[in-house]
Amino acid sequence: MRKRTILATLSAAAVALPFMMLPSSASAHGFISSPKSRSALCGEGKVKRCGQIQWEPQSVEGPKGYPAGGPADGKLCAGADGRWAPLDDPRGGAWPTTALTSGATFSFTWEIEARHSTSTFRYYITKPSWNPTQPISRAQIESTPFLTVPYGGALPAAHTVHTGTLPAGRTGQALIFAVWDVADTDNAFYSCSDVKF
Repeated sequence: MRKRTILATLSAAAVALPFMMLPSSASAHGFISSPKSRSALCGEGKVKRCGQIQWEPQSVEGPKGYPAGGPADGKLCAGADGRWAPLDDPRGGAWPTTALTSGATFSFTWEIEARHSTSTFRYYITKPSWNPTQPISRAQIESTPFLTVPYGGALPAAHTVHTGTLPAGRTGQALIFAVWDVADTDNAFYSCSDVKF
């Protein structure tokens, strides 16, 4: 009887083990799908050599508090999470860009897979002097967001759209740095979109 119980337990473990070894789906969150963020481009396979972010484009989460706190310079696009470090690689300035018109109205779109109580969504842009071949730092980003959307603790929709006016007088390449400030945790979600005016 004892031998049969041990064999039954071992058989059950042998059946369960392959399923336990499958990669678990991360607690999903959200990413910008328009203009295409770096994580979206990796998730769609349009950019290669992205590492783990290709399977989890929604997971760029890091400490909140930007610009006074939050991720360190050079680690902004990955939210200071080493798993997503390929997002901080400037790739010689060769990230695909989305064409935008300076001063025009634009709708920023998030795909949110796990909704969180939210303080704000904030959108920043790099300064005209930004060098796309260098890792992103605070010194390269305008200090004031060009669009802030307050939520007051509400939950964003699974498909969230924020419409605002793009900075005027811009030409050439830029990077839009978006910060989704969660209200009920110490973290925020970060997203980098390469654009060309």
